Amino acid sequence: MNKKRILSVLAAVLVAVAVQAKDYKVMSPDGRVCIDIQNNAELSWSVSMDGQPLLSPAEISLTLENGTVFGKNMKVRKAIRKSVSQTLPAQNFKRSFVKDCYNELCLQAKEFSVVFRAYDDGAAYRFVTKKGVTVASEQAAFNFPGDYNAWVPYVTSSKDKFFSSFENRYENISLSDWNKDRIAFLPVTVSAAGGVKLCITETDLFNYPGMYLGNSDGDSCLEGVFAPYPKEIQQGGHNRLQGVVLSREDFIYKGETGESLPWRVVVIAKEDKDLVDNDLVWRLSAPAVEGDFSWVKPGKVAWDWWNDWNLSGVDFVTGVNNDTYKYYIDFAAANGIEYVILDEGWAVNGRADLFDVVPEIDLPMLSSYAIGKGVRLVLWAGYWAFNRDMEAVCEHYSKMGIAGWKIDFMDRDDQQMVAFYERAARTAAKYHQFVDFHGAFKPSGLLRKWPNVLNHEGVAGLENMKWAPRDYDQVTYDVTIPFVRLVAGPADYTQGAMRNAARGNYSPVNSEPMSQGTRCRQLAEYVVFDAPFTMLCDSPTNYEKEPECTSFIASIPTVWDETVALEGRIGEYVVIARRSGSKWYIAAMTDWNARDITIDLPEGVASAATIWKDGINAHRNGQDYKKETVIVRDGSIKVHLAPGGGCVLVL
Repeated sequence: MNKKRILSVLAAVLVAVAVQAKDYKVMSPDGRVCIDIQNNAELSWSVSMDGQPLLSPAEISLTLENGTVFGKNMKVRKAIRKSVSQTLPAQNFKRSFVKDCYNELCLQAKEFSVVFRAYDDGAAYRFVTKKGVTVASEQAAFNFPGDYNAWVPYVTSSKDKFFSSFENRYENISLSDWNKDRIAFLPVTVSAAGGVKLCITETDLFNYPGMYLGNSDGDSCLEGVFAPYPKEIQQGGHNRLQGVVLSREDFIYKGETGESLPWRVVVIAKEDKDLVDNDLVWRLSAPAVEGDFSWVKPGKVAWDWWNDWNLSGVDFVTGVNNDTYKYYIDFAAANGIEYVILDEGWAVNGRADLFDVVPEIDLPMLSSYAIGKGVRLVLWAGYWAFNRDMEAVCEHYSKMGIAGWKIDFMDRDDQQMVAFYERAARTAAKYHQFVDFHGAFKPSGLLRKWPNVLNHEGVAGLENMKWAPRDYDQVTYDVTIPFVRLVAGPADYTQGAMRNAARGNYSPVNSEPMSQGTRCRQLAEYVVFDAPFTMLCDSPTNYEKEPECTSFIASIPTVWDETVALEGRIGEYVVIARRSGSKWYIAAMTDWNARDITIDLPEGVASAATIWKDGINAHRNGQDYKKETVIVRDGSIKVHLAPGGGCVLVL
């Protein structure tokens, strides 16, 4: 080849390299958040706000089973940009309309695309495959420019790190102190420079393993970790209701067709309180499937399991039997509570068969009795029992008038299990039944796509008070989750205790359980915590002894027209306002420190308010509270919160 030809070929190669090795930027609508994408030999991303780095460059990729790497030497065929500004209606949510504004860049290659979105309050990216692929591993990295502090919920299982109830308290540690041998489930919140908080999570998770985070190098970079695809699964675990994975494949995902993989999400909060009412997970989720979901009715439910079916002053032995549930139904009807749940025990334990009802229960009679009183029944179901024949189960019990399901003990989020969630939602919707996923991972898009999905658990809720040791700190956890777990969406926390322990007075008791903190804290949790389907955890007997609080709890909405975070610091306190129609509810909760707060009210509220606040002796007696009418002056109200206390204002 002559010299001229060599130079010509070399020039062509350099031009080709220059075309492929291109950097891109995506700016948020307000111009403050910037995603930088570097497409050199490796594809990487970084995020900044106002020119200050939030995430340093980190490589992202998919490695296929055949060794192909999506994200390595990527040849971009098209770079497509779009800007979106719209207002979307929301069903069964914390606001009735959601503003959705973002700028997007889609980098298209031959076999895949990578999509980046910049929002005023976050950044996200996802891979999109154009045909079915088998993914051996995913490289998802969040590289922080400093050794920041994080609120980390480690997986608790010591035998299988991918077996998890997704319930744990948070360890507030520096990234370099992350336990190299442990992984954390999402969300994880990180405190960056200048007080900015970053909450890492995911959404649009329908047919792909959920993401965990690990830090094997002990530096400031968190890496995505994913459960391998199950190879052998055996029925077992709690009452033989779980799928126990015996072995796994050497890949994490197998796709039959091309599809959009989950969004990797970083919520950006300039102040702590901005995390509390953030809805980025919802905005990035797939829109609702076509169809009429007006039949889905959020509401409250009288719950049996937490209070151990413990009634007093009755002439029958209480437990899983018809007389006990008729009492619960009568209680619900008398107090305007929409649902009664039959938790574990109505079907024979150990058989995982939802058609095998214990002889003490006459379900057709109970359902008819409830419907006659304006109440609907909800049934608890273990995963294995529900999954083995969900179509027949849903059809059978829908004909009986059963309104929905509380499905429990999934305790995994590999691809097979994630796919189960949508299959369960779809099948239940077919028979006009709603779903509450207990023993579940965090909300990740399903609640928007399937409006009959009302809750995920994925939270160390009040049920822990039945067995947690005396030094367990639920109070601090309660004022942490609004800034971490609840950023992802609603939680089945199961609040409403009428036995309330001031600091030092708590003990775990199974049949007469108690909460930590004050009575008004329990009232405030109905406003602070999102849950379209909300439990009243205590015994009807205890509620009947407290008619004023019971009536108030029953009156609080479970979905809202508007939500505004007013104040808060993660792990310390939170103040939030929510509107239903023309009525505002404002609630505050504190940690174990007594706190005097000034609540600035939303514009246009009434001049008088009803307030439920801690009593003067609430620091000694958690039940002590005071209800009064106050006059609003200068648009604010001053309130004293007892240690572990709370308050609720109704305007």
